[in-house]
Amino acid sequence: MTQTADAILDRRRLRRKLTFWRIATLAVIALGIAALVYFIGGGGRSAPHIAKVKIEGTILEDDELLERLDKIAASGAVKGLIVSIDSPGGTTAGGEAIFEAVRKVAEKKPVVAQVGTLAASAGYMIASATDHIVARQSSIVGSIGVLFQYPDISQLLTKLGVKVETIKSSPLKAEPNFFSPASDEAKAMIHNMIMDSYAWFVGIVESRRPLDHAQALALANGAVFTGRQGIDNKLVDSLGGEDQAVDWLKSKGVDGRLPVVEWKPDRSGTSFFLSESAARLLTRYLGLPEESGSLLREVTGDRIFTPGLLSIWHAEPASAKGQ
Repeated sequence: MTQTADAILDRRRLRRKLTFWRIATLAVIALGIAALVYFIGGGGRSAPHIAKVKIEGTILEDDELLERLDKIAASGAVKGLIVSIDSPGGTTAGGEAIFEAVRKVAEKKPVVAQVGTLAASAGYMIASATDHIVARQSSIVGSIGVLFQYPDISQLLTKLGVKVETIKSSPLKAEPNFFSPASDEAKAMIHNMIMDSYAWFVGIVESRRPLDHAQALALANGAVFTGRQGIDNKLVDSLGGEDQAVDWLKSKGVDGRLPVVEWKPDRSGTSFFLSESAARLLTRYLGLPEESGSLLREVTGDRIFTPGLLSIWHAEPASAKGQ
């Protein structure tokens, strides 16, 4: 009897193992088929469709996004593009690169911008690269302008008893810096760069919107506007959301029955607007634990240590990113 009971238990264990491996094998096969279908079909990208690309958060130079836009421009399956924007802006170089990539798409197929909560500064620069801008009535647009920011922690260092000595080849080398007040010459140098980039930005708005130079210049005082005000100021073409963006594409000959397929990033990025090395450098100079770098990013809104010219309205707090 004992041997019979043991044999029954062994058979039951064997059946359970076989059942588990059968289920596991079927699951692997199903996943393999799904992956094959996805990659062959490009995640829905191989059939005719309207492409959608999201521009969200702080704008930087993004090689992956630029490559994605190039693929959209080259794809015969893409009949039109919706650029969905929700951004306070970012670096002028980042905005410029994406602006040019969107214009390359627009040379081959109709492109429309759909503004969510915000398309300010470099975000609006990118919107202006499209041939039609749709915004919500309460969206925020504008903030046309350029800025440069740097901290002056010299008084704080003096209180802490820290003195930074610098030996350099010429007075304007590495100016302005964190550790001493900027000279008038350094401020003049930065101001000249800002005004040159500002003139370039105003020229973009003038060329892309139904505005003459005087009108574009009057709107380029850094002010922001609601979507409703944007209509009156010719910064926005129509009010609404994605449906209205699709309607405009239909008016350009795109089949409105085509699905809208979001072209998502092929890989996740790990870019940070605040340089980790700059944060560590500052915390070391202040005699603080390196963990304080994250606190500095929270306080500064991820922007005061960014090298280069900015076209940004308000940077997003670090805690808000990825939500």
